[in-house]
Amino acid sequence: MVAPLLEELSKEYEGRIVIYKVNTDVEQELSSVFGIQSIPTILFIGADGEPTLQPGAFPKHVFKKVIEENLLAPVKTKE
Repeated sequence: MVAPLLEELSKEYEGRIVIYKVNTDVEQELSSVFGIQSIPTILFIGADGEPTLQPGAFPKHVFKKVIEENLLAPVKTKE
């Protein structure tokens, strides 16, 4: 359900962010490290490197808001 949406966002933000899909049945150690208990769970790692877990699926506009506000590095301007 979320995979096609993430694929769209991956193309839309290509070169700006990286979106990975992880199979938690295969990557059980990774799931354990982050305490993932339900599927889907979205792990956001912002430009500051701070991870945030969010269980559940979201509409595209919510993903875009999180990406724009929290994941993209601020644009540096020359002074």
